[in-house]
Amino acid sequence: MRVVIAGAGLGGLCLAHGLRRSGVDVVVLERHPTPHARPASYGIHLNPDGLSALHACLPDENWTQLVETSTPAPDIVRFHDQDLRILAERDHTGTPANTDPVTRRRAVSRDALRDALLLGCGDPIRWGTAFDRFAYTEEGVLVHSADGQAIEADLLVGADGANSRVREQRLPDLRRQDLGIVNVAGRVRLTPDLASALPATLIDGAVNNVVPARPGWMFLSTWDAGAEERYLVWAWAADCSAYPEDAATTALLELVRDRTATWAPPLRRILAETDPAAVAAIPLKTMPRLPAWEPTAVTMLGDAIHNMTPMAGIGANTALRDAATLCRHLTSDGGVPGYEAEMRAYANAALALSTRNARGAATTSRLPRHAFRAALRLAEALPPVKQRMFPVR
Repeated sequence: MRVVIAGAGLGGLCLAHGLRRSGVDVVVLERHPTPHARPASYGIHLNPDGLSALHACLPDENWTQLVETSTPAPDIVRFHDQDLRILAERDHTGTPANTDPVTRRRAVSRDALRDALLLGCGDPIRWGTAFDRFAYTEEGVLVHSADGQAIEADLLVGADGANSRVREQRLPDLRRQDLGIVNVAGRVRLTPDLASALPATLIDGAVNNVVPARPGWMFLSTWDAGAEERYLVWAWAADCSAYPEDAATTALLELVRDRTATWAPPLRRILAETDPAAVAAIPLKTMPRLPAWEPTAVTMLGDAIHNMTPMAGIGANTALRDAATLCRHLTSDGGVPGYEAEMRAYANAALALSTRNARGAATTSRLPRHAFRAALRLAEALPPVKQRMFPVR
């Protein structure tokens, strides 16, 4: 069996390793010219789904490198009000998944994760070779690259990101939706001076959400950037109507500072020390609920099929889960139909959660915001309510 994978991102590389371990002939087409041409990014939290997938697909050497270049992270999500009073805290650090050495939540920079995935995966990757189009054949599929190559394969896997050319040809009516929500994201270096001025709950690696009574929502978490450098990453989510048109990043940072002028001093200091050059505006888009379709010799994984907002923190983990799920079905009797049926079920649940979180964060209506804050306080006061609100999965 030969499988062509369009895209050498996290999901595509994880799939390549898994298939090669099972003896499948793999070709990976990647438009970037070298492994070093990669977008700037911060990092991700690997959850049990992502870690299980990586452990199942990666050779031992790659898994060891991943473990050595990542750090255990608490599986804690906190909700604060604008004065940094706790509304609720969800702590799953002691659950079975987080006491298992394989699936215990880990924080890793995207560069470190990518390096672990690239180890030993050089031969199948054709760098500087962008996917162009495909044509079905009696045996499978003929994959054409932008530089004129034609590759015969039994299966083409689109792992080419949110603007997937594979999806554009395979499912042209399935398009991303703009939610009308914009995240203003920034980061600040966590110097010893700044760290000493912040509450421990903001810099312990947990995910923190600030839920004010008025519109707006802030996310904060820390990331290790190597060489003992740590950053605190933040994002401010609001309806696009809350922003001026075509605002520069400096103006966006000033807008967030203005909207948080009465918040707790530690939050104001984080924003005061944020460099405008590290600020970006990110419009939130998502795929709609995935409908059923007839399986063929072309399938997709990750953002190529279920691009979602970052508001659930599970996009990359779901892509890795896709890779392990597809590998399992291709090396058993399930094949593409089995993979796509299973993938649609968990992907639609992830899409719904991510979209619901984004809309809740950006709502301009006070009633839903007050109701959510009241529900958080109730959950914090009553353990049975908290268990129902934050079930262990």
